[in-house]
Amino acid sequence: MSAGRSGGSARERRQGLWLTLLLLPVALLWLAPLYLMAVFATQPDEAILSASVPLRPGGELLANLARIVEIARFDRALVNSVLVALAYALLSAGLSSLAGYAFARYRFRGKGALFGLLVATLTVPYAVVIIPQYVLVARDLSLANTLIAVVVPPLFNALGVLFMRQTFLGLPQEIVEAARLDGASELRIFLRIALPLVRPALAALFIILFLASWNNYLWPLLVAPDPAARTAPVALGSLITVNSVPPWGALMSGATLMTLPMVALFVFLQRQFVSGITAGAVK
Repeated sequence: MSAGRSGGSARERRQGLWLTLLLLPVALLWLAPLYLMAVFATQPDEAILSASVPLRPGGELLANLARIVEIARFDRALVNSVLVALAYALLSAGLSSLAGYAFARYRFRGKGALFGLLVATLTVPYAVVIIPQYVLVARDLSLANTLIAVVVPPLFNALGVLFMRQTFLGLPQEIVEAARLDGASELRIFLRIALPLVRPALAALFIILFLASWNNYLWPLLVAPDPAARTAPVALGSLITVNSVPPWGALMSGATLMTLPMVALFVFLQRQFVSGITAGAVK
């Protein structure tokens, strides 16, 4: 028995070693652009545009950061992005959880048709709805250049609802029935029993929604182009114009500032992310 276990563990270690060696070049290819971006953020524009690509950090990081703050008010844009991404991820994850729980646990008239309509929305291109959505928000509701206009319209997330529905379907029905027999209300069952049991999946959904909002460019560009209300991707995009050469050092420093929090978020929460994706994919 012990010899079999030791032999199996040695074989697993060898397989893990070969897998690591196989994936190492792929990881280096993925990290190379991030490394160059970080290096360019510390270089002057002349070094970035020179024939020889700089591979070592320079000493212009603080100057580049000062330039992007002065030119694009990037400090304000970063604060806006954090507020928008947090609000969107929290609200959208909450709405997706409520809708997913209702589709998974309740029977009501028109459930099949409503679920079919939900799935059908996934086939509608975003370009089809963005102009009517902009007219409604900017003209009819007069919410242009506000953070509310950036956060609220995209809150409905069909993929998030489907993901949470699949997750709630995996919960044992006996737990819910026992809580009902004890006299717990439906809201209490949802908040105190169902949500804690699907915490990894909820964390994974939160990370996905946060990243989607953090990197969103088109909708914030349309509805909030004002420097006081624009988000970090829009502020970075404003540095690239047709009539002038972009300040590449400042641009790279801003891109690095936007990337580092996301990398740190995934590194610290990767276990919850992976376990949540797995829990949502398996009933």
